[in-house]
Amino acid sequence: MSQQNSGKSDFSAMTDAWSAMTQSIIRTTAAANRAAVSAMVPAMEATESNDDSSRTPAADRHSDGSESAGASTDIIPATIPSVDYSDLDWEFERTVDDPSHITVGDTVTFEKTLTDEDVRAFAHSSGDTNRLHLDDEFAAETRFGNRIVHGTLVSGLISAALARLPGLTIYLSQDLEFRGPVEIGDRVSARVEIVDALGDDQYRLETLVRDEDADETVVEGEAVVLIDEFPPAE
Repeated sequence: MSQQNSGKSDFSAMTDAWSAMTQSIIRTTAAANRAAVSAMVPAMEATESNDDSSRTPAADRHSDGSESAGASTDIIPATIPSVDYSDLDWEFERTVDDPSHITVGDTVTFEKTLTDEDVRAFAHSSGDTNRLHLDDEFAAETRFGNRIVHGTLVSGLISAALARLPGLTIYLSQDLEFRGPVEIGDRVSARVEIVDALGDDQYRLETLVRDEDADETVVEGEAVVLIDEFPPAE
């Protein structure tokens, strides 16, 4: 019995430390996240119809309009107008398709696998090259025992879910609490639920991220978004 209690105490200490560390990260990166989301929103504008499968996704286009020679074979056309493209690994569900019908209780769920490629790409694009996420030997000696996914990358799935609300979704604020680490290669889902209509097309949502492989909640919080109309198609 004493060994079991000790194990629970150690686990509690680890999760408390993890929560404290990631709360600090969120405070220092919140402004950067908002800027990144603002930069990504125009790329998700729908200027063509949903079924235009001939359109080349932005992920495979150069700035001059030409296509990448090594375009990913996993990239597929988007099935909704609020995003530019999709991926064979990604899954999503939503309870509403028309922006004018959005109401309290509507939800969106987005799910994907967080791969080593995702972690390394995020480390390079964000500049967060913490060895805990990239160096196997170093991470093996930490409290986690192996490399883990960046907390901000995990919470980024919330942004992916919000992007799949009908309309042009613009992040206004986000509060998060990190409850545990995510191992590289785990399947992770983000769920957002509208809990309050604030007026002027603004909504407050409960946000939740789950590690499906570990069967546990890893991030909880709230977000406020503005759901705008799409710009006129050219």
